Amino acid sequence: MASRDADPSLGYLTRKDTEVKLPRPTRVKNKTPAPIQITAEQILREARERQEAEIRPPKQKITDSTELGDYRLRKRKEFEDLIRRVRWNISVWIKYAQWEESQKDFNRARSVWERALEVDYRNHTLWLKYAEVEMKNKFINHARNVWDRAVTLLPRVDQLWYKYIHMEEMLGNVAGARQIFERWMSWMPDQQGWLSYIKFELRYNEVERARAIYERFVECHPRVGAWIKYAKFEMKNGEIGRARNVYERAVAKLADEEDAEELFVAFAEFEERCKETERARCIYKFALDHIPKGSAEELYKKFVAFEKQYGDKEGIEDAIVGKRRFQYEDEVRKNPLNYDAWFDYIRLEESVGVPGRIREVYERAIANVPPAEEKRYWQRYIYLWINYALYEELDAGDMERTRDVYRECLKLIPHEKFSFAKIWLLAAQFEIRQLNLKGARLILGNAIGKAPKDKIFKKYIEIELQLGNIDRCRKLYEKYLEWAPENCYAWSKFAELERSLSETERARAIFELAISQPALDMPEVLWKAYVDFEIAEGEYERTRGLYERLLDRTKHLKVWVSYAKFEASVMEENNEGSELQQDGVHYEDKKECIQRVRRIFERAINYYRTSAPELKEERAMLLEEWLNMESSFGDLGDLGDISLVQSKLPKKLKRKRQITSDDGSVLGYEEYIDYMFPEENQATNLKILEAAYKWKKQKTTSDED
Repeated sequence: MASRDADPSLGYLTRKDTEVKLPRPTRVKNKTPAPIQITAEQILREARERQEAEIRPPKQKITDSTELGDYRLRKRKEFEDLIRRVRWNISVWIKYAQWEESQKDFNRARSVWERALEVDYRNHTLWLKYAEVEMKNKFINHARNVWDRAVTLLPRVDQLWYKYIHMEEMLGNVAGARQIFERWMSWMPDQQGWLSYIKFELRYNEVERARAIYERFVECHPRVGAWIKYAKFEMKNGEIGRARNVYERAVAKLADEEDAEELFVAFAEFEERCKETERARCIYKFALDHIPKGSAEELYKKFVAFEKQYGDKEGIEDAIVGKRRFQYEDEVRKNPLNYDAWFDYIRLEESVGVPGRIREVYERAIANVPPAEEKRYWQRYIYLWINYALYEELDAGDMERTRDVYRECLKLIPHEKFSFAKIWLLAAQFEIRQLNLKGARLILGNAIGKAPKDKIFKKYIEIELQLGNIDRCRKLYEKYLEWAPENCYAWSKFAELERSLSETERARAIFELAISQPALDMPEVLWKAYVDFEIAEGEYERTRGLYERLLDRTKHLKVWVSYAKFEASVMEENNEGSELQQDGVHYEDKKECIQRVRRIFERAINYYRTSAPELKEERAMLLEEWLNMESSFGDLGDLGDISLVQSKLPKKLKRKRQITSDDGSVLGYEEYIDYMFPEENQATNLKILEAAYKWKKQKTTSDED
C-alpha cells in the first residue's frame, strides 16, 4: 500500500510524509484591548536596540614590502578568479582597474582597461572611466589616445565628444577642440551638438565662424526651430537685415510645414520689435491665408492682440472676423455635416463682402452631400443651394452662375427617391424674372415628369392662368388629375376654372367625374363645391337630386342639416323683394318649402330612431336645429310650429359609467350626459308597471298559501 502511494518525483516518499504541518492557530479567548498598547514603531525600535553588534574583520597593517607583495598577489588572484567566473560583468573590470590605479601601477591598470574593452568595447561607460583615469593622473597623450579611439568606434555617443572637446578646451587647445568639433559635425549630430559648436565659437568671439556654422546647421536640420535660432543670433548681433533675410529664406522653404505657424509668429514679432508694423501685418495676413485654419489658433490670438495694439477700427474688425472665421473652421472641420455651422460661416463671410471668399465657402459647404438618400437628412442641406443661388442672383448679379447653381442642384437631388418642389419653383421663377418663359416651362415640365408634386402643379397652373393660356391650364389639370385622381382640391379648382369661363356643362361634367371616383381624400369638400355650384346656377332640382345621391352614400348629421338649410334658403330667395301675403302665391310657395324642410327632418329623425339608435347625441343636435328653424319660420309669418319639435325633444340625464384599464380592472367612474327620448320614457314606464304587476301577483299568491 505504501509503495503504491509513493511518488517518484518526491524521492519515493508519500505525500503525507512531505506535507508541511503548520501549528494550529492559537485561539484568542480574551479579545478585550490590553491596558498598555504597543505600536509597531516601538517593536522595531526595541528589535534594533537588542541587535548584536556586527563582527568586522580587524584592519590589517602592512609593515614591509614583502607583506605588500603578498597583499597585492592575493588581491590580484581574487580579481582574476572573479573575472574568470563573471567575465561579462563590467563592474568587476572597473573595480579591478581602479584598484590597480590605487596601487599606482598604471601599466597594469591600462592592461586591465584594455582587456575590459576587448570584452565590450560598445560600453561607453568603460571609455569614459578609462579616459577619466588617464586625465586624473595627467597622462594627457594617453587620454587623447583613449578619446580618439572612443569617438572613432562610437561616433553616435555625444557624451564622448563633449568630454573630449572639454578636455582640449581646458588644456587651452582651441584649434584641437575646433578640429574635434569638425570631425563630430561630419557625422551630422542632433541640434544640441551644433548649438554647442556655435557656443564654443562665440566664447572666443568668432562671430563669422558661428554664422558659417549656423548656415551648415540649417542645411543639416531644416526645421523651424533651427531657423528661428539663426535669426535670433543675427538679431542679437544687431544684424537686422541679415535676420530678416534668414526669416525670408525660412518662409520660402518651410511655409507648407506643419509647424510653420511658429515661424510666422516669430517673424511677425521680429518685425514688430523693429517697429515695422505694416510688415508684421502683411506677415500675419499671409500666414492666415496659407496655414490651415485648424492649426492656426495661436496665430489668430497673436494677430488679434497685434491689431488691438497697433491697428485702427477696420483692422481690429478684420482681426475679430478672422478669429470668428477660425472658430467656424474648427467647427466644420470637426463635423463637416453640421450645416448650421456652415450657415453661420457663410453669413459671416457675406457680412465681410468678399465675393471670392463667399463663393469658396459656399462651394465647400455644398460639397458635403448627406451620406444617406433620405429626405430628412437633405432638408437643411438643400437650403445651402438655395442661399447660394439667391446670393449669385441678388448680391453678385451673376445670372449665368445662378442658372448653373440651380442646374447642378437639380442634377444632384435623387428625384426617383424624393424631391424638393421649392427648388423646381425657385428655378422656374428665376427664369421668369429673366423673361425666359420657355426655360421656365421646360423646368416645370421636367418637374412634373420627374417628381410631380401638388405645389408644382398649382404654381404652374397659376403661371399659365396669369398668362391667359387656358388650353395649357386644362392640359395641366388633366395631368394633375391623372397623377392624383383622389385630389378633391384639383377637381374643385378645375371645375371652378371652367365655371369662370362660363363653361357650365364642362364644369358639371368635371364634378360628375369627380364624385364618381372610387377614392377621394376629402369628399365632403367636393360635394359641397358641387352643391354650391348648382345653387349658384339656380338649378334647385339638380341640387335636390345631389343631396339625395349624397344621402344614399352617407347619413351624416351635417348632410341632413345642410339639406334642410338649402330648402329654407330656397324659400327666402323665392320671397326676396316681395311683401308677405297671407292669401297670395308667395304664402303657398313658402308653406310648401317649410313642408319640404319638415319632411327632411322627419326622415332624419326616423333614420336615427330606427337605424342608428346609439347616435343619441346626433339626434338631439338635429332636433335642436329643427327647433331653431321652426322658430325662424315663426318670425317670417307664424308659419313655424315649435310644438312639433318640442314633443320630440329628449331629457338630459347625468349618468355614471365604469372606467376600465386594458387588462379589465376597474379604475373608477366618470359622469356623462345621456339623452332620454319620449318613446324610451314610455317603454320604461311600461316595464315598471309590468314589474309592479308581477310583484303584486307574487304577494297575493304567498298570502293565500
